Amino acid sequence: MFPIRRIIHGLICGVIFPAGLSVADRPNILLIFTDDQGYYDVSYNGLDDIETPALDALAEEGMRFDNFYANCPVCSPSRAALLTGRQQDLVGVQGVIRDLEDNSWGYWDPDTTSIATVLGKSGYETALVGKWHLGLEGPNIPNQRGFKYFKGFLGDMMDDYYHHRRHGHNFMRENGTVIDPEGHATDLFSQWAVDYIGQASKMAQPFFLYLAYNAPHSPIQPPQEWVDRVMKREPGIAEKRAKLVALVEHMDAGIGEVVQALKDNGIYRNTVIIFSSDNGGSLRFGSDNGPLRAGKGTVYEGGLRVPNFVVWKDRIPAGSMSHHTGMTMDIFPTILEICGAQWDGPIDGVSFAPVLHGKAVDVSQRAMIFSRREGGLAYNGKTIEAVRIGDFKLLQNYPFAPYELYHIAEDPYEKNDLLKGKSGNELNRVPQFSQLRSRLSQHFQERGRIPWQPPGSNAKR
Repeated sequence: MFPIRRIIHGLICGVIFPAGLSVADRPNILLIFTDDQGYYDVSYNGLDDIETPALDALAEEGMRFDNFYANCPVCSPSRAALLTGRQQDLVGVQGVIRDLEDNSWGYWDPDTTSIATVLGKSGYETALVGKWHLGLEGPNIPNQRGFKYFKGFLGDMMDDYYHHRRHGHNFMRENGTVIDPEGHATDLFSQWAVDYIGQASKMAQPFFLYLAYNAPHSPIQPPQEWVDRVMKREPGIAEKRAKLVALVEHMDAGIGEVVQALKDNGIYRNTVIIFSSDNGGSLRFGSDNGPLRAGKGTVYEGGLRVPNFVVWKDRIPAGSMSHHTGMTMDIFPTILEICGAQWDGPIDGVSFAPVLHGKAVDVSQRAMIFSRREGGLAYNGKTIEAVRIGDFKLLQNYPFAPYELYHIAEDPYEKNDLLKGKSGNELNRVPQFSQLRSRLSQHFQERGRIPWQPPGSNAKR
């Protein structure tokens, strides 16, 4: 039986959210974040060559958000947005943070606050299992950014899923201790999450577990038996695609084990599960973004649209779908609202918690800004951007390319550039161009005030 005060609150809000309850009555939070899993690389979104039964079952038990966007088309910035509720470049993470100083394009501002810190101060146990990718040394390591427990990989991609190295360095840690475990990284992360859930289920406090997989990021290295299974089931499938599908399906099985651990420990019904990916699928490594244009690394829809759902058994209507347009940074304020946690610091994200109980949240006039800074010949340290307000999206997909404008509601696959053939004063006569360009210019001013390299780095000399 629920406490009577929870029932009364539920009658008022239309769903049983725990605002005003004691810490012990608040739900656990399991936040699952995958790496490079594109919008269509879950079977519930309609592709017939991939099977993700665990994710499908979860989506069927909660609410799917089919217009959900990553803040950035690459890893680190989206993770910064996730953990801070801010535009990633306004917290110093403009691009991928790497262990190579001359090719690292962000530094998480130590003065900003993570969701783990906020929830920890609100009485939550906080843990991260899996990929970090927001810094390799203090203060930007998990245990100094609000996570009481960390077991996983500090760096970006692994060069090998079995040896867990990057450029020859071992970035596997349990809190501050270097570890060198054996096994496929996906299996390790799944098992470590299962172990944590078993321990946390016995605690008096609720927990926030951020489970961040490396999969299905390259190298596309699933266990061979999973590849064999896909090849047998899908005759004629390309080997590259088969390996990507196998890597996703192997991860899906691990997620199923994590969910089963919640059930086995009797806490599934009081655990909110939020699932998403850090960016769109990588076409180069076999992702299928369906009709969406392009993929990871670009500010076209294929680089930004990601799968997303929220599950809370018996609190969120099972099998529901929402057309609400959300972003990675919206997850921060949504979790705080669900948990009844207080935070008076800056937040750029917009909570979609009301949507979970049937109410509308108007985001039609907010500026959704996507940006990425990168090196190499294509970028040379410059940035690419997109901004969407309402139905119109303005983008520059390469630093030296012209702007493009799309009416996303009518042209979701970005085939009809409304600026094509226009230049000079002709551009300014397109009202949407002027509005969106002006908003981007404002954002450039804002982010220019935020340092994005650590003090004393070569990049700043």
